[in-house]
Amino acid sequence: MSLYNVLVSMPITPEYQRRLRAAVPRAQVSFQRFEELGDTQLAAFDAVVGNPDKETITKLTNIKFLQLISSGVAAEYVTLGRERPDLMLCSASGAYGQAISEHMVAALLMLMKRLHEYRDAMKQAAWESRGSVETPLGKTVLVVGAGSIGTAFAKLMQKLGSKTIGLRRQTGGEMDGFDELHTIDQLDALMPQADVVALSLPETPATKGIMSAARFSLMKEGSYFLNVGRGSAVDQDALVRALESGHLAGASIDVTVPEPLPKDHPLWQQKNLLLTPHISGYYHLQATHDAVVDIAARNLAAWPEGPFISRVDYKTGYRERPTDEGV
Repeated sequence: MSLYNVLVSMPITPEYQRRLRAAVPRAQVSFQRFEELGDTQLAAFDAVVGNPDKETITKLTNIKFLQLISSGVAAEYVTLGRERPDLMLCSASGAYGQAISEHMVAALLMLMKRLHEYRDAMKQAAWESRGSVETPLGKTVLVVGAGSIGTAFAKLMQKLGSKTIGLRRQTGGEMDGFDELHTIDQLDALMPQADVVALSLPETPATKGIMSAARFSLMKEGSYFLNVGRGSAVDQDALVRALESGHLAGASIDVTVPEPLPKDHPLWQQKNLLLTPHISGYYHLQATHDAVVDIAARNLAAWPEGPFISRVDYKTGYRERPTDEGV
């Protein structure tokens, strides 16, 4: 059984087109945006590379294979397991580790060294010290979500002299990047030990609201908070209170609810917060774009026998792994 009609809906270059066509030489490969296509055209595709919205998914009536270009798997894709159990779903998990982990380290160092305060002071031409700073050396970093992104971040923090503790859904798997690994049910016990709490979680029923007001209160006084997973993991009002009270020394969030965040939301006004518009991943780093195309090409070429990279387990919403390690 072969794939005959493949739609690729993502930013593309001539070289990427060549690589994807070479992966399925017997197939017709179209490079178009979903909104450019009519219902009849959408129904003709048996494989898609891209992230169709809910309405488009209903029109892709004949697809056998869906390759997402995101690392996280939104709920509308996980539910396809019930609606279309024969549809194979793969994510781009593993493509974003370098870009997002570097963003996390840069944001944390900015906060620790108070560089954002100096950048703001430039507007007043203020030549003055902003006071003492922090160092990652000797700090304890709790990584909530020890998948590819969390692991890449942990490795970088280890190089800066931090102790790294990872939290996963289940035990087992590689320790690389972590001094300790625990299961997610240990979150409350470990948070008071951490100087930095970093979230890199997908959106699942178990992760929604995981950072509540109670959990922010468990964090060490003067600690730092990072979130690059999904905005739904965080009680944003509680985050505002933790920053305004000084309980947190600083925070960096790349995701919010909703997106875009309304202009009148108090998060915009927090002086010790770096708020970025969900840009830590995407294709801003060339290596990320290359990796997403590589994953898609290898999965297309592997159809139907496999093995497939980052095939999604519909039961969990995470990628399948032999030992089911990571988040």
